[in-house]
Amino acid sequence: MARMHARKKGKSSSTKPLGNIAPDWASYGPDETEELIIKLRKDEISASRIGIILRDQYGIPSVKRIVGKKLVKILAENELVDEIPEDLQNLIKEAVNLREHMERNPKDIHNRRGLQLIESKIHRLAKYYKRTKKLPSNWLYEPEKAKLLV
Repeated sequence: MARMHARKKGKSSSTKPLGNIAPDWASYGPDETEELIIKLRKDEISASRIGIILRDQYGIPSVKRIVGKKLVKILAENELVDEIPEDLQNLIKEAVNLREHMERNPKDIHNRRGLQLIESKIHRLAKYYKRTKKLPSNWLYEPEKAKLLV
């Protein structure tokens, strides 16, 4: 698939193995995996970071293959999900940092364009999350209020 804001094709990446069966070598069962996820989330670790920790430190290659549910769904069942999805929150943080940079360096036209691209991604993602009901329908990205969110 092509890149969003560049005229290049993307780099090919590795693919997950076929099948939905848990690997034989995985040492954690479904209940233990869910407990680990809940414990890590209560320690204020984000969902993507939890997946990396489970992969690298606990040898759990895929939560969905072991538990049968996605990591975010497990967090939602235990009411541990943030009100703003993680990918949107990361883009908002990036936009806030870039706005602060633009205040200090007003003539930086290259980063002004970067800020426009980031904010267009935010608006596009927000539209998707409103449609899928993960965000309230009256939610708006406002740069002044975004500083308070971050």
